[in-house]
Amino acid sequence: MSDRSTAAPASNFLRAVIEKDLAGGTYAARRWARSPGDAAHHATGDPDPARIRTRFPPEPNGYLHIGHAKSVCLNFGLARDYGGVCHMRFDDTNPEKESVEYVESIKDSVQWLGFGWDAFGASHLYFASDYFDFMYRAAESLICAGHAYIDEQTPDQMRANRGTLTEAGTDSPWRNRPAGESLALFRDMRDGKHADGAMVLRAKIDMASPNINMRDPAIYRIKRAHHHNTGDTWCIYPMYTYAHPLEDALEGITHSICTLEFEDQRPFYDWVLERLAECGLLAHPLPKQYEFARLNLTYVVTSKRKLMQLVTEKHVSGWDDPRMPTLVGLRRRGYTPEAIQLFAERIGVSKADSWIDYSTLEGALRDDLDARADRAMAVLDPVKLTLTNWDEVFGARATEPCAAPVHPHHPERGQRSFNLSRDVWIERDDFMEVAPKGYHRLFPGNRTRLKYGYVIECTGCEKDADGRITAVLATLVPDTKSGTPGADSVKVKGVITWVGAVDALAVDVRLYDRLFTEAHPDAGGRDFLSVMNADSVRTLTAFVEPGLAGAAPEARFQFERHGYFVADRKDSVPGRPVFNRAVTLKDSWGK
Repeated sequence: MSDRSTAAPASNFLRAVIEKDLAGGTYAARRWARSPGDAAHHATGDPDPARIRTRFPPEPNGYLHIGHAKSVCLNFGLARDYGGVCHMRFDDTNPEKESVEYVESIKDSVQWLGFGWDAFGASHLYFASDYFDFMYRAAESLICAGHAYIDEQTPDQMRANRGTLTEAGTDSPWRNRPAGESLALFRDMRDGKHADGAMVLRAKIDMASPNINMRDPAIYRIKRAHHHNTGDTWCIYPMYTYAHPLEDALEGITHSICTLEFEDQRPFYDWVLERLAECGLLAHPLPKQYEFARLNLTYVVTSKRKLMQLVTEKHVSGWDDPRMPTLVGLRRRGYTPEAIQLFAERIGVSKADSWIDYSTLEGALRDDLDARADRAMAVLDPVKLTLTNWDEVFGARATEPCAAPVHPHHPERGQRSFNLSRDVWIERDDFMEVAPKGYHRLFPGNRTRLKYGYVIECTGCEKDADGRITAVLATLVPDTKSGTPGADSVKVKGVITWVGAVDALAVDVRLYDRLFTEAHPDAGGRDFLSVMNADSVRTLTAFVEPGLAGAAPEARFQFERHGYFVADRKDSVPGRPVFNRAVTLKDSWGK
């Protein structure tokens, strides 16, 4: 089994970039005025105590998922490792789909993962919408410098005139309008004098550029929508590709780390920063953008639209359904922050797109829980086992105390206690009337050990009128109790788990599996709902050791033989926990 200490370090080209910048003193002269701001603001500050600054910039329009976790671990992890700080920034420039609910859930998930944004005596929690005033002022500067203009073409006209990958675009008829006229129209847009979509502010770059993103991209549009942070103050909003570099610059970000889909936008990122540095609003050294391959994980969908569809159409119980790839779902499933961080370390960071098999994520969880999870016995598909010679062995005594280690590799955690009695619960598949070769559990005439208890010999079974087995019958072999001198006096090949009927705790157990039957649910435009796994969750009533009655929400256990389980953080109540299967003991998918 591999772990943090034995696994080979995964590749991460960004470390080489950062180490080169630190060695060359690229950002050594930066100043930080203890809050985001323009060049004049930071000029009043002291030398930046952070060696680097990164940021995690989600849009608050949904819940974070496992793909975001890779970015969280990357940005916060690099800042931690190189004596820097990672900013928690909400890119809330699109008011229509954003809400406080998503803001709070994102903050909670990042902190649950083990990261925070307090550093060097200050909080670094920021909102892009806090910079709207500067973004507007910067746009006016671009207009005055001849780098932006108001375009009154319709969206269809702009689209038609944009050109193709092989044909240059066509200049807008408004491209050369005087700066003063564009400035006046832009102020009218701000003041609500024009209808939504009537005009946009465009950067003036090159309509013949081979990079279509540089063909006079829009940087402001009219959109009357209530904003979760600024209310109804604005009726114009900046485009993300314009806002993103400004946010980085105001916050003094050194390494702006994005996924590969933003690679074609990097020239515009640099263009915006350079033009505003020429205008005196921003100071060198400017942030630099670097791209890495996003996480592509088999057997899940991470499109926010598709995740929303699963929730709204009630294919799942909510954003925190344990089958969902959201962090709230993974948390409820039983994943630990450490397991997700370990997963992120193992898959590494590169610029090449690839698919990661879901078993890699499950393997990280197994490796983490193997050391941390307390052990317990559970019977998921119970049938009664009656020890017919109980009175002969124990007389009037109703129970026999048994004990087992809380964790086999950590004796300091102590022992757990439970009782053996005349009737115990065992797994239904631990008995067969006619056993095949190699079957070492219960069948008439065979001896097996009750784990942590006694050797027993099966004598038969009882059935109902329909032929269904209602009880397995056995005799207990005296003086063979585990941990006593006679334990090895009788040799057996089989060992089964059990729970004594006298003190068994009945609990609901949910057996979760992958949500989809295909590795690539939406491949080739396929309807991902058509390959949903009908057996992705089964709920059953099981019996567990009595000590689990006090299991706190999110307490994790290895149910011996069955896998790792967590007490559901939402549905568990005192004395009656509900357990979710986090992962099986071994990877058996498709086998």
